Amino acid sequence: MIIRRTIFLFTILAFFVSLKADFKEGKVLFEEKCASCHGEYISFKKLKENFFERNNNLLNLTIPTQNMLAWAIMEGSKKVGDPNDSEMRIVEIEEYLKSYLANPDINNTVCDNHVVKYYKEKEPMEISEDEATLLAEYFMGYKADRLKRFPKPVKVLKDNNDGKIIKEALEKNKQIIVFATAQSCYFCKKMKHEVLDLTEVQEAIAEDYIFIEVDVDYVALPFGLNKRFKGMTPTFFILTTSGQLINTYPGAWDRKDFLGILKENL
Repeated sequence: MIIRRTIFLFTILAFFVSLKADFKEGKVLFEEKCASCHGEYISFKKLKENFFERNNNLLNLTIPTQNMLAWAIMEGSKKVGDPNDSEMRIVEIEEYLKSYLANPDINNTVCDNHVVKYYKEKEPMEISEDEATLLAEYFMGYKADRLKRFPKPVKVLKDNNDGKIIKEALEKNKQIIVFATAQSCYFCKKMKHEVLDLTEVQEAIAEDYIFIEVDVDYVALPFGLNKRFKGMTPTFFILTTSGQLINTYPGAWDRKDFLGILKENL
């Protein structure tokens, strides 16, 4: 039993080491063969404004950007493969890429139906088995690579330093969010996973806010917020760049409502 378990662990480790190495090759391949058509990264906040508020008149996109492709394949409503089975998912993404590129049928796209109507018809192209594998590994590793290069806009407060936070907020001209949480809080973890970890939400936060996470079981809330805190986690406090309280939002929120909170306090 121990030997089999050890072999299994080494197999998984080898798989992820290989995936990391081939991601770099896949990135080079994408840049050589795809990047001239599929533009560079555009924030989801701007993409949402472009497609849902401006009818594509802001960016005039006729083909998805590389981050739009990665999101559609890995996280969109029509995502490819099972997120819990990485080995099988690579195979399924490979097959999808080969099939779609050989026959770019709009009815078979992974892109959102609302944005597809703006895209021009794609010319068919053939890719080899090796190229399909490298591109699949590139899309598989895209989000992790971006988060490594551009970390989540979350600061975990371990001691109170109001002056340092305000200095950063003033320098960057951003307001402040204090997220009151606790390790034992089920809804805090649920909201992190379902809302705060979403790329769209992280980008909206990073655009306009300094985000401070505080475990209230171990650290006092900054800016004298303990006086306003009713003991419910999660609670979100929105403050000005100088640390003055604007609004308090106790409880967990879904993606749409939380994005609304971010927008209405600007």
